[in-house]
Order: sequence, then structure tokens, then C-alpha cells
Amino acid sequence: MKRVRIAVVGAGVAGFSSAVCIAEALPSCSVTLVADRFSPDTTSDGAAGIVLAAEFPDIPLERQKRWFKNSFDHLLAIAVSAHSPDAGVILSSGWQIFKEVPANKKPFWSEFVIGFRIMTDGELRRFPHHKFGHAFTTVRCDCSSYLPWLQNRFRKAGGQVEKRKVNDLQELFNNFDLIVNCSGLGSKSLVGDTHVYPVRGQVLKVEAPWLNHFIRDGDGGTYIYPGIRSVTLGGTRQEGDWRLHVDRAEAEGILERCSRLEPSLRKAKVLGEWVGLRPSRKNPRVEKEVVQVQGHRVPVVHNYGHGGSGVTLAWGTALDVMELVREHLGEKLLQARL
Repeated sequence: MKRVRIAVVGAGVAGFSSAVCIAEALPSCSVTLVADRFSPDTTSDGAAGIVLAAEFPDIPLERQKRWFKNSFDHLLAIAVSAHSPDAGVILSSGWQIFKEVPANKKPFWSEFVIGFRIMTDGELRRFPHHKFGHAFTTVRCDCSSYLPWLQNRFRKAGGQVEKRKVNDLQELFNNFDLIVNCSGLGSKSLVGDTHVYPVRGQVLKVEAPWLNHFIRDGDGGTYIYPGIRSVTLGGTRQEGDWRLHVDRAEAEGILERCSRLEPSLRKAKVLGEWVGLRPSRKNPRVEKEVVQVQGHRVPVVHNYGHGGSGVTLAWGTALDVMELVREHLGEKLLQARL
């Protein structure tokens, strides 16, 4: 049987995760990843990379749990392996703190991270303006290392990489049998999805090697995430804001808010600043559709709209993509027999 030609559009964490899953699990497929921007120039490269999930309103909770667990287990296996420094994936312990006691004291992902528990009163004394908190160990992923590592893994599985801008998926229909769309915000124009929108994020990278534990305010607006090379301080969440330049006042505000939680940061050296646009949607789009083009039916599998949970859910949603591709192969084989 002729190899099925698959194009994966997008070189962020969703794109490369999908490409690797397909190339490794389905050797009957020839997989090419197509994008105009690669690491270090993707949105994923600036991601804080801590594995924590928001809850989406219209995705069955069991599916969200599966996405989270599969991603967490995948990254945890890397973090405790010899690949950890090359892949930029490490274990990270710390606290998520709240100014008021949340209605849901245990988020759906609490059963999958390591050692999740409610913070003690003694631990909370360090944060006098907060009344409640979680303590746990999760995984931190530096995408500036992880994406090149995934790309190497993809090539070893026989995958091909092509650098070019795709303006319309129909450009690919003559050369590929199936398209996997991981174009993030690009899906707004590429597939006409009016439900995808940017959420602007600005962060600082600082040198503070004495910090070993993350601190995250429960509202998600202020966070301190130690990594292998630097500490990421954030952040902003500005819906519908397309600005890509660094806002000086916001940078100062981030440093001030983080220093209130961790006063030693006033001694930290600022290494750099970054702005990115999270590809957000009310619910991520992980599904297959069939597009009619010049009398031909072309399957398109979508995997985008993760928002700030890209690193957290990418491997889990990529496994769903792989299963959708596998289903297509089964349907195609059945049709050939008929």
C-alpha cells in the first residue's frame, strides 16, 4: 500500500508533538512538518512552560484529564531521564496561592501531579495576603530546548521539515493526503476560525540561581518559575491584544508584583524580556473534518486553541490527533478492500 502523505502545519509545541506522535506510531505515513517560523521564533519558545491546566467549559472533563495525564506522564519520563538537560524538561516544586479560598479546592489535575496537598497555615505565613494554597511538584519545560529536541526526534523517526509560509490549506492538497492543522492563531485566516483570538503575554527572564521553588498566584497573573538557565517572571493576560512590543510599565509592574512574593528578586539581574500571543479559544479544537476540494474529499485534523495550556496539553492532544489519523488509515484500508 502506498504511504499516506501527511502535512503538519505549525512548528510550535502542538505541531511538533503531533508530528512526532504520528511519525513514531504510524510508519506507514510519510510526515512533513511545514511552517514559516521555527524555534526560537515561535510563540511556544517564550512559554512559561509550567505544567498546570485551566478547565475548558465544553470539553468533557474525562477528556481533559486524559490530555493532562498523557502530557504529564510524557514530560515526567523525560524529566527523570538522561534526556532532561538536552530537552529542557525538569521537575519543579512549589506553591500556588490564593487571596481567597477557591470554590474548588482541588483542581481536576491534582491527582496526576506529584505530592499534591493543601498548604499548612505555617507555609501560608510567608504570603500574608493569601488565605489558601496548594503545594505540589509538577514539570517545567523550556521550549527553547524542547522544540529543537522534538525536531531531532521527529527527523530520527523519518519526518521531513519544510520551511515556507502556508497561506491556504488548499496549497497542500495536491501533494498530501491528509493535513494536520496546528497553526495556532494562524487558524483565524488559514481555516477562517473566528473563535480563535490572542491573549497577550509578557514575561521577564532574570538571573536568580538561589531560587528553587515556583510561586504562582492563583489568578494566573503573577508567577515565578525557576528553570535550568533562568527564572521566568510573569505576567500579563490581555485578551484581544495584538501588541508584540515590550511595554515598559508592564515590565516594571511584573517585577514589582513578583518581588512582593519573593523579595530576593530585587537583587536579580534582568536577562531579557519577551512578548507573545497565546492562541486562545473558548475550547481547544481537536477534531477531524473533511474538506471538499475540486471534487476530492481531503481530511483535515485540527489541533489548536490551547491558550496558555499549550505545553501542558500538547502531548495529550497530539495523541488524539494520532488516533484520528489512525482511524483515517483504517477507513482508507477498508475502502480499498471494498
